[in-house]
Amino acid sequence: MTDRVTRRHFVKTASASATLAAAGAGGLARGDDAKPAQPGKIVAEQQIPQAELAPGMTIGRMLLGGNLLTHYTHSRDLRYVYTLAARYNTKEKIFETMAIAEAHGVNAVVIHTATGVVDWLQEYRNKHGGKMKWIICPTANITDDMKEYTDACKMLRDIGTDSIYLWGVRGDQLSGIDLRGNRSTPRPDLMAKAVEAAKNVGLPAGVGGHRLEVIKCCEENDIPADYYVKTLHSAAYPSVDINHDNRWSFTPEETIEYMKGVKKPWIAFKVMAAGALTPREGFTYAFQNGADFCLAGVFDYEIAEDVATMNEVLALPTLTNRPRPWIA
Repeated sequence: MTDRVTRRHFVKTASASATLAAAGAGGLARGDDAKPAQPGKIVAEQQIPQAELAPGMTIGRMLLGGNLLTHYTHSRDLRYVYTLAARYNTKEKIFETMAIAEAHGVNAVVIHTATGVVDWLQEYRNKHGGKMKWIICPTANITDDMKEYTDACKMLRDIGTDSIYLWGVRGDQLSGIDLRGNRSTPRPDLMAKAVEAAKNVGLPAGVGGHRLEVIKCCEENDIPADYYVKTLHSAAYPSVDINHDNRWSFTPEETIEYMKGVKKPWIAFKVMAAGALTPREGFTYAFQNGADFCLAGVFDYEIAEDVATMNEVLALPTLTNRPRPWIA
């Protein structure tokens, strides 16, 4: 059996998704009638170990990624995939995905404030009893007066968000280099204000970025982030240099070396390069090279197998004395 049902095989597997969900990808005790999974009513064969991301906030070492839930699939030039994911990941399927994740110890979702997200997060928690923790990055504009961003942080606090972090797109821009490599004047002052805006509403605050410059900007300017959300994946896939929504970890070796000296928890994201690498490849590379947590975009039928894979990776002897000590 392969490490995962890859997105290249999604068309084939989506047609059989009801069967796969009923079987829980081999990891759930589910009824023969394949009723939608409900929070607290799923029995999982394995769970992900937990660690402290920030004071008072313990989460699983695997976090549920939000992009597939918002249908942002990074499907390169395959234009139909976005619609296909949207047809599959309905609101009900999203709730089922989160319930299955919770059962496996994947108890935090990382997501941005796309249209409708706040509403269905609240519905899942308040109506269906979901226990998923919310780590949310506001997409609000960051300006000198910080009004829009500050208001967004207050709103997220009021609805029950567990932590707020600076969206990676904004982090890149404020560090002086965006995702496409365009240069601008760094604004560490605004980056610091974004972190303070989250802390001022009483929540743990992180900073995200695709570029290593984001982390360097924070460290060199003593920006008091509680944790970092930084890309990490290898270049071991054929399309890595096509330069068409194909790469998110631009300097992995430099990132690995720099992060050895960073004393804050690190959530690695895009570890599978949006489906170009297997979970085993992505998790192994990330954890061996210093990540404390891995963010994974998964469909419901992938969760059980991916959790089993991560547990096998976490048990590798090479992780006992890895070059970057475990911070969390």
